[in-house]
Amino acid sequence: MDWLSGQPVIDARTPGLLGRLDSVRAALRRPPRLRVFLVGDDPASQIYVEMKRKRGVSLGVEVELTPLAASVGAAGLWSLVSQANADPGVDAILIQRPLPFAVPASLPSLQEWVSAEKDVDAFHPVHLGRLGQGAPLVMACTPAGIMALLEHYQVPLEGRLACVVGRSPLVGQPMGLALLNKDATLIQCHRKTEHLARLTAQADLLVVAAGSRGLIGKGHVKPGAVIVDVGIHRRPEGGIVGDVLADEVGAVASRMTPVPGGVGPLTVHFLFENLVTLVEARLDTRRP
Repeated sequence: MDWLSGQPVIDARTPGLLGRLDSVRAALRRPPRLRVFLVGDDPASQIYVEMKRKRGVSLGVEVELTPLAASVGAAGLWSLVSQANADPGVDAILIQRPLPFAVPASLPSLQEWVSAEKDVDAFHPVHLGRLGQGAPLVMACTPAGIMALLEHYQVPLEGRLACVVGRSPLVGQPMGLALLNKDATLIQCHRKTEHLARLTAQADLLVVAAGSRGLIGKGHVKPGAVIVDVGIHRRPEGGIVGDVLADEVGAVASRMTPVPGGVGPLTVHFLFENLVTLVEARLDTRRP
């Protein structure tokens, strides 16, 4: 069984990204600027934001972190995000999830808070809709990273049976649409799917993004299948594991992403690929 590590994909794509960032920096006459809203004191969110900040700094992107107490509330955060939407000096916006409060029905859906033109996470309904039409500008970072990984390692998709376990609008849904756009035949499952193993065991490619530790074992996998594990779970005894029982599945799969070191670094990287794409698109619209 071969590991599909994320770092070689990042290494191959970084020179092209740096060149695009140089062009954007020259056009803007300043570094591109990413505004990150971090609400509350969740330790995992703080770690993830720091990873994103360090990656941005390494690429020459100005990452402006706005830490906020949970007491800011949904309405207070929505007001700050709206101001950033209107600020021409802010090129992209990220709201770190999860939030420590629910969004009331009196406010727009959280996916619509960041304008589509600045939505580096690509969660806005406009981006999901364009993906569904087969013409995405940007894609949610995790599915985008997975598609780049599959391309880098030359995993065949056309005509192959792919199964996605997960249906969230942040990963599962865009992942399924991205695979369909590459002419894969799709089975979409989730944690409540009955007889899950009967479906997953048919797949040549199995992408697991259910958020359920150890959901997929040897009996869920077709011999020789390619496995992409999106799950990240911290064990009480230490260490990180995924949605897939790696020891079991590794005995039957042909290739599999490691946890950690597989999909996670690509998710961070594609924040900045998305950022430069959004800025390039806005600069194009300003040309006479």
